[in-house]
Amino acid sequence: MRRLKSTPPAKDRRKTPPRRRPPRRDWRPILIYGGAALALALVAGWGTWYWRSGRALAAYERGVATLIEATASAGLVLREVYVTGRERTPRAAILAALDATEGSPLLRFDPAAAGRRLEAIGWVRSAVVERRFPGTVLVRLDERRPIARWQSGGVSRVIDHDGVVIKGVAAADFPTLPVVVGKDAPANTAGLLAVLATDPALGARVKAAIRVGGRRWNLRLDNGIEVRLPESDIADAWRRLGAYARGNRMLARAISSVDLRLPDRLVVRRAGDDDKRT
Repeated sequence: MRRLKSTPPAKDRRKTPPRRRPPRRDWRPILIYGGAALALALVAGWGTWYWRSGRALAAYERGVATLIEATASAGLVLREVYVTGRERTPRAAILAALDATEGSPLLRFDPAAAGRRLEAIGWVRSAVVERRFPGTVLVRLDERRPIARWQSGGVSRVIDHDGVVIKGVAAADFPTLPVVVGKDAPANTAGLLAVLATDPALGARVKAAIRVGGRRWNLRLDNGIEVRLPESDIADAWRRLGAYARGNRMLARAISSVDLRLPDRLVVRRAGDDDKRT
């Protein structure tokens, strides 16, 4: 048998991998984005200068004016004004505050500015102004309600439910309103009148209310009798006075004052007696 010769194994030659060079950095994205950012910055700076220079504003205003005139040509002009809630506010004052003429472009009318001008009128407590296309302006007024004449510093002023002086209104035009006196009287008048209204017949006899020490009220009735109310729980004191007045006609007698400051008693002083007021 022939001996087979084996071929000796080839020598293991390991090839050394080629040395890789570091990848070249691609500067193109940086240049592109950086350039864009620089361009935006330059544009923004130029735009700011352009706007501050007044040119952009003038161009904007010209564009708005052109647009408004175009809408007016299309029929969006003021034709009617509707006002609700008006009782005492003069018509001329409302028209002056609206500052709008028939046929003027509706988009040129500023409802918010008109509302502020309306609220500067003495009788107007609040105002809501709306545009209704194609040609209507709607005004809703909430007017002030006069409740008393406030005497202070020798001057009489008409005040409303909020204790606010109604500007431009003469107190002489409201002779039937009760008179209130005292620095803090306006802020407390609505609460007092609410109590007096619980007995309308007796309340109608109150002609004046004087605030004492910022704590309580003295009332002056139509026959000159002074009613001294307590600092607190004046509703109960008012009910007691009404019961006495109807039960024994006390207020028709020759008395000068009724003191209700004590919860368990009523002090009456006859006319002509010495009366120490506190």
